[in-house]
Amino acid sequence: MKRRLLREVRSVSNEVMSVLKRDYIYNLMLKGKRTDGRSFDQVRDSEVKTNVIDKAEGSAWVKLGETEVLVGVKLQAGSPFPDSKGEGVIITSLELNPIASPDFEAGPPRENAIEMARVTDRGVRESGAIDLSKLCITEGEEVWIVFIDIHVLNNAGNIQDASSMGAIAALLTTTIPAERAGKGEDTPLPVKDMPLSVTVINIGGSLMVDPGLDEETVCDTKITVISNQDGSISGMQKSGDGALTDEQLLKAVEMACEKAAQLREVHLSNIRD
Repeated sequence: MKRRLLREVRSVSNEVMSVLKRDYIYNLMLKGKRTDGRSFDQVRDSEVKTNVIDKAEGSAWVKLGETEVLVGVKLQAGSPFPDSKGEGVIITSLELNPIASPDFEAGPPRENAIEMARVTDRGVRESGAIDLSKLCITEGEEVWIVFIDIHVLNNAGNIQDASSMGAIAALLTTTIPAERAGKGEDTPLPVKDMPLSVTVINIGGSLMVDPGLDEETVCDTKITVISNQDGSISGMQKSGDGALTDEQLLKAVEMACEKAAQLREVHLSNIRD
């Protein structure tokens, strides 16, 4: 009884806070401002470190604003999918650790964690970022399976983009452990592209990139655009009850592609040099 009452009180309190936050953020937006002083098209300061997990085949730590994620990549030999007998397999998971936010609880992955993992996976898969044909050991029998494990260490908004950047950075550092498995010489993972996701939100008709936690909580619509090195789109994901006009959608895609190119140049272009 007490637990249920506590949950109800907390729910009401969260609703009140959400209204207050929305009014505050909306009033700032009308003045062309954001809570952290950024312009609408400005991404938070970001940092990427690679090879941060000794026992992984590839790894990266990403800080986007105050949001932090840790990504590890492991490879093991296994069976291919029946409809792609000559290609390797990609499996992506994302864990919302309780240490990252009071809103995260231990237990099975929640729906939003599964969704973010799928979006990250889709960007890698649909862009052809990894040459899966080169991960075939014996066609129809054995291939390399690439496990991309994302752990959220701190949630200050926009986990999706931090995860996307972390996944690609980790893949760029990954070595296929063929010697250890008795299957030849170790070689770099065949990475052909560097897809990155950039998330754009709509608040009161204004578009903003890289939402902070409060902005993400109160926005009408959120759209994540995954773009490749050549500017092509390999994935999109929309959430929220609001809608975007054709003009807003095109603008969001333009903003996302532009910011992805900048982030790619700053953080990913020299990883394999």
